[in-house]
Amino acid sequence: MMKSYWPTTLWQTLAPAKVGMDADKLSGLDSWIKTEYPDIHGIVVVRHGAIVYEKYDHGYGPEDRHHVASVTKSIISALIGIAIDAGYIQHADQKVLDFFPEYEHKAHAQQQEVTIRHLLTMTAPYPFEDWHEPLDKLCMQSDWVQYALDMLGEGGNLGAFKYSTAGVHLLSAVITRSTGKSARAFANEHLFKPIGMNEIPDYDMNSFGFDDLFGKDVRGWVKDPAGNSTGGWGLTLTPRDMARFGFLYLNRGTWDNQPIISGAWIDQSTAMNSNHYGYLWWLRDEDGVSAYSAVGDGGNIICCIPKQDLVVAIASGFTVNPPDRWTLIKERIVPAILN
Repeated sequence: MMKSYWPTTLWQTLAPAKVGMDADKLSGLDSWIKTEYPDIHGIVVVRHGAIVYEKYDHGYGPEDRHHVASVTKSIISALIGIAIDAGYIQHADQKVLDFFPEYEHKAHAQQQEVTIRHLLTMTAPYPFEDWHEPLDKLCMQSDWVQYALDMLGEGGNLGAFKYSTAGVHLLSAVITRSTGKSARAFANEHLFKPIGMNEIPDYDMNSFGFDDLFGKDVRGWVKDPAGNSTGGWGLTLTPRDMARFGFLYLNRGTWDNQPIISGAWIDQSTAMNSNHYGYLWWLRDEDGVSAYSAVGDGGNIICCIPKQDLVVAIASGFTVNPPDRWTLIKERIVPAILN
C-alpha cells in the first residue's frame, strides 16, 4: 500500500482510536512516567506513522535536542549501510585495515582479519573484559583512531561478543576515509535531510573534558581531535527526529518512495541471533513481542516493533542505572494496542 503521508516536515497527531490504540491506557502514561520514570525528558509514541502520545518534562519541548549517547551507534550502522549501497565501501566483510593503509606495517595477524561486520556486531577482539572498556583512556588520546586500532585484536577472540565503543569510532573513521566526509556531514546529506530530521551543524570542540564529550556542553555531534564524529556516542537529537529514524527502519529504508537505506541492510541489521545484537541494534523477542532498539546510556531509546507498526522514542536526562525502558514499553504502551 502506498502511503499518502510522510512526516518529513510535520508529524500528524491522531487520536489513539484512529490507529487502533486505547486512549485511556495511553493517557495513564502521564502519572506512570512521573512516578516511575522521572528522568524522562521527552517521549514520542508513533503508530501507523502518526503521533499518538507525546510528552515533555523538565522544561523541554519538541524542538529541544538531547544527547542520546549510544543511540548514535545505530545511526552509524545506517550510514555504513548507505555507504555500502553507494559503493564507497565494498561490503560488510571488507577488512577494516583496508581503510587505514598507513597502519598495515605494524598490524599483527589477528588485526588483519577484523572486518566491518565484526565492528558492527561487536565481535572484534579487545584486551579488556566485556563491559569494562576504558573509554576515558580513548578520550585522553591526541589520536583516537590510532589508539582504537592499537587496541583492536590485542587479546580476546575474533567472533566472540564484546561491547566496544572504540570499535564504533573506527566505523565513523571508515565512513570518513571512504566518503571524504565526516559521519555528521555524510548523515546530513544522505540520511537526516531526506527524511526531514534536523541537520546537525558543525560545532568547534573547545576542549575534550567530560562535559564537552558527555555532559552539559555536548552540542550537535561531538568530534575527536582529528575531526572525526564520535562513533559510539555524542549525537544530539529531538525525540521526534529519533522517531523519524525508527519509522524509516519500520519502512525498510524507504521514505516517501525514495530508497534511503536498502531493505536488505535493515533486514541483516535486525535479524535475531544468539547475542541478541544485530548491526549496532539491540534485539528482543519475548512474550510474542519482537523489537529492535537503538539504546543509549541513561535511558535513551528508539524502540521499533514492526508487527505493530510502532515506534517509541524516549530522550532522558542522564542518571546511573535508570529504570528499564523496556518495562515501560512492554507493560504500558504495547497493551494499549487494540488491533
